[in-house]
Amino acid sequence: MRNILLTISYDGTDFCGWQRQDCGDIKNSMRTVQGEIEIALEKLHKTPVTLYGSGRTDSGVHAMAQAANFISPIDTIPIDRYQRAINAFLPQDIRIVSAQEVPMDFNARFNATSRIYRYFICPCDILASQTRFAWCVNYEPDLERLNKYCECLKGELDCASFAASGDESLSTNRYIEKAHFFKQKAFPNDKEMLVFEIEANAFLWKMVRTITGTLIQLDKANAPLDSMKKILEKKDRRYAGATAPSQGLFLYKIVFDGICRHDRFANNKQ
Repeated sequence: MRNILLTISYDGTDFCGWQRQDCGDIKNSMRTVQGEIEIALEKLHKTPVTLYGSGRTDSGVHAMAQAANFISPIDTIPIDRYQRAINAFLPQDIRIVSAQEVPMDFNARFNATSRIYRYFICPCDILASQTRFAWCVNYEPDLERLNKYCECLKGELDCASFAASGDESLSTNRYIEKAHFFKQKAFPNDKEMLVFEIEANAFLWKMVRTITGTLIQLDKANAPLDSMKKILEKKDRRYAGATAPSQGLFLYKIVFDGICRHDRFANNKQ
């Protein structure tokens, strides 16, 4: 037996999130990323296989490098062939980027020290091929002002102002390593997009999207530079802005070799 760690990319548009939705009637079960990969793993191994993800992404959210591990009951497949072997059984909106063998006690969720998300924003109209992967805000964001708002998003914080109703976490405290905006050229037309990047030990449900929506709303209104700090201090979702749409959000990277912050969360879902 071997413990295999996968790096996974997916277009989340047509999925009901990452987590498998157990359903008595398999024909009527919702389509999820975990579910599709477990179906592929079962076809490959000829037996059911459970996949353990580093965190849950919500409906419509994408991933460039989700991480998940599973225990392979067979030793005959060379590790360098797992990527191609699993991809052969997967739909085109999920791709295994890499596969590696890890210690048997490794768990993609509990060994992760932080998660990095990126949210892509376009100031004006975008190409049809980009509409699934960016939020068009129809104004020119102020990069400098947005980064001033972000200055309060650092260290251990009570992020209750950015938690969606129904979040089941035991605590709303999270440790944010960094949060900032930058510009990046987008494929295929090299037009510049605005990118919001945030790294934390874990995230509350819809936390990244709510922070993004709030920051854009403040910038659009030319709000005072201490506005985000005041919203954070309220610890009340009613003071934050609208939640940004899911299509602009990507799980960008899972970090396993960073500083291990205390684990005060019950789940990790965006």
